[in-house]
Amino acid sequence: MSKRYRFFIVLLTMLLCFVFLLPSIRWYFIVPKTVPKEQQTLALESRDQIKNYSSRMARQDFQELLELARNRGDVPEKLVFLTAQAKKFYREAKRKVPEKWDAYTVLDAFPSRAEALDAIEAHHGDGIFKLKNLQKSAIQLGLDLSGGLSIILQVGRTLDTDDSEDAVNRALEVLNSRIDRFGLTEPVIRRQGTDQIYVEIPGAADPERINDIIMGKGSLAFHIVDQEAADIFNRYYETHPEIIGEDDKLLDPSLVPGLSADVMILGVYNKDRYGLDERTGYTAVKKEVGLNGNHIKSALVERANLDGKPEVTFMLDSDGGEIFYKLTSANVEKPLAIVLDDRVKSQAVIKSPIRDAVSLTGFGIDEANNIALILRTAALPVELSVSNQQSIGASLGSDTIRQGLLALVGGLAAVMVFMLVYYKIAGINAIVAQILNIYLMLSILSAFSFTLTLPSIAGFILTIGMAVDANVIIFERMKEELRLGKGRKAVIDGGFDKAFWAIMDSNITTFIAALFLSQLGSGPIQGFAVTLAIGVFSSVFTSLFVSRLLFDFSTDVLGSKNVSVSWTIGRGSQEPVLGRAK
Repeated sequence: MSKRYRFFIVLLTMLLCFVFLLPSIRWYFIVPKTVPKEQQTLALESRDQIKNYSSRMARQDFQELLELARNRGDVPEKLVFLTAQAKKFYREAKRKVPEKWDAYTVLDAFPSRAEALDAIEAHHGDGIFKLKNLQKSAIQLGLDLSGGLSIILQVGRTLDTDDSEDAVNRALEVLNSRIDRFGLTEPVIRRQGTDQIYVEIPGAADPERINDIIMGKGSLAFHIVDQEAADIFNRYYETHPEIIGEDDKLLDPSLVPGLSADVMILGVYNKDRYGLDERTGYTAVKKEVGLNGNHIKSALVERANLDGKPEVTFMLDSDGGEIFYKLTSANVEKPLAIVLDDRVKSQAVIKSPIRDAVSLTGFGIDEANNIALILRTAALPVELSVSNQQSIGASLGSDTIRQGLLALVGGLAAVMVFMLVYYKIAGINAIVAQILNIYLMLSILSAFSFTLTLPSIAGFILTIGMAVDANVIIFERMKEELRLGKGRKAVIDGGFDKAFWAIMDSNITTFIAALFLSQLGSGPIQGFAVTLAIGVFSSVFTSLFVSRLLFDFSTDVLGSKNVSVSWTIGRGSQEPVLGRAK
């Protein structure tokens, strides 16, 4: 490969790594200086808290805008974004554009004050969600660095299934889905022994709220919708809204005239802009459970062959297939409700009898993905109880990070000094390769949003020592070539060629060890193994590819004619030294 191509490959790699590393740079270095602390904290909190914050700030800003509108004041800087929306409303309504956009004209442009308030709330919410997405794209800090919760769950009896092994595995998937609602850094959820589940949730979190999510059974079931009873209830509810309590449930079914005793009234919920359940109405379903959700084996979103619209397809086990076939055969052309924790998540009309493969249509892609997730992970098939729970403070994490960084910088500085003193100018080459090695490792961690833990930092420190080994092998081979009296080009070629397989052998064996550690180890061991494996790839690239390019650059561009790699051996000249004839 020519030097030009190698240069472009290295340059492209560095640029690509910068793109990967940029979210981490922005989150850890730019955001703390430009974004209020409250918003940074909210980016790590739940969607409920983001919604409450956005609603509260929107009301405050709207009241300020109203006061300014009464006095024909200017739009405050924080609400200037409303001017662009106001101009859009004026263009759509074909109204005469005002000469000055003050608070009054901006507010007057909106069809209603409710829409203006909604626009302000959306602006605040979008800002926090951008921070949340940025945080998720950055390098994550583990429990030992950022603090958080450590929970051990005891698995009790299985629910509605005879396969306890499969039930526990499904419980792991359910917990991953549930804890993700908090919007925190990725949780660590793994099986511990045969009857325990270990959960780590880095960052600030409310133990009580997390326990509510973990301990909830998450009952998922299918019920036949009684449309006649739903119409009876909704007509009565229009004039008697007091029959619904604060929990969105019917206080006393006997109060509704004509309502059958074999039905129950449930709220119908859809996702709002925050991804939270929002009640959009009520319906009536049969009390008898048509099919329990534990019979679902898998669920996915596919595209229909004819119109390309998304459809949710799920598979049932053999028992569930028989139950569902009887249910659908007896209720063709009737709506079927998917009920999760007494909330109707979706409704679909039964077109024909169905046995084991079920398709639901009539959704957008986002709603289809949500329904598939509900079907796949909503029902918790085992009973769980908290066996142990610990809260780790963030102050310990700050001290650990400081000590780890000091060890990392100290180790790197010691290696740099040694390489400069022992290998002279060639040591500079090794130093550049080391810096690029760490740069590559951090970029890969950021690209895949890996969690950085204390063992991961240990892996970094070990990689520094291992990465310089390749340079040492190359330089020692160069010394051997110098002793033979060869010139600079022959010394460099010989040093890299003879060191290649020694470097590859050592790194391949290290990678195999890291691979086994990542598969057989757990928690901290996995973090160490992942960092070590990444370090193997980056160190091979920097020592064999980047380092060689630096030597060639020095030769071809800077015009170096000697190789400064040892205090005791003479420098290799540009031309080979010819032996004297006897």
